[in-house]
Amino acid sequence: MIKHYPFQQIGKANHGWLKSNHHFSFANYYNPKRMGFGSLLVVNDDWVAAGTGFPAHPHRNMEIITFVRSGAVTHKDNAGNTGVTLAGEVQVMSAGKGITHSEYNLSKEPLTLYQIWIEPNKHNVTPRWDSKVFSDSTVNHTNTVNRKGNTSLPLLVSGYPNEQNNALFINQAARIYGGKVKKGSLFTHKIEHQVYVLASNGEFEIIDNQQTVLMKKGDGAEVIKQHEITIKAISDAEIIIIDAPA
Repeated sequence: MIKHYPFQQIGKANHGWLKSNHHFSFANYYNPKRMGFGSLLVVNDDWVAAGTGFPAHPHRNMEIITFVRSGAVTHKDNAGNTGVTLAGEVQVMSAGKGITHSEYNLSKEPLTLYQIWIEPNKHNVTPRWDSKVFSDSTVNHTNTVNRKGNTSLPLLVSGYPNEQNNALFINQAARIYGGKVKKGSLFTHKIEHQVYVLASNGEFEIIDNQQTVLMKKGDGAEVIKQHEITIKAISDAEIIIIDAPA
C-alpha cells in the first residue's frame, strides 16, 4: 500500500531566514494524523538563507540525519566535533545522553536540506557526530537494472554492524538510501520494514502490486505491507528512501 503526500499538502512554516516543509508534526505544525511513521519521527525539508542558521540547542536520545541537497551546512557541538557537509553529502548525530549543537549556513548562497529524526533503539549512549562524502560515481548512480535486481540507490546510513564500512552508523535497525538516477531508470527496491520515500528532485513513479503513484519534487510517500517496490524515473531525479521499523 502506498500513501502519497503531495508537497502542497505537507506542513509549512516561514520564518524569513528559514522556510520549512514538515512531513510530520513538528514545532508549531501539528497534525494528529501525521505524528511520525513508526520509528521515523521527523522529516523536515528546509531552506536556510545565507549567513543564518540554527544556534546552539540541545538534543537527547535521537538519531538525527542531515542530507544536504544544495549549499553547505557547518556543524559544531559541545563534544568538540566540527565539520562542513556539502551538497550530496550526509551527516549523522547520535544525541544519546545529551549534546548541544549548532548548524549554520555560512556561505553566500541558500542551503537546502532534509533533516531526518529516527528514534534510537539504544538510549543514553555517548553522543557522536560523523559525516561522509559519497563519490560522484555513487551518488549520481545511473545504472538501470531489471525488476529482479537490487536497489540502484547507494546505502547512505545504516544501523546494521556489517554495513558500517560503507555507510554512516545510527543506533537503530534502519537504512537510508539516496542518490540520483537518470530518466528511464527502472529498478526494484527491497523493503526490510516499511519505507518513506522522498522526491528530492525530478519526477518518478513508485509501483507496487496494486498501485502506481507519481512523485514530484518535494513529495513524500509511505509504503507499508510490501516486500519491494519498483521505481521508474520519469525524468532525471534524486530519490531518498528511509527504511525504518514500525
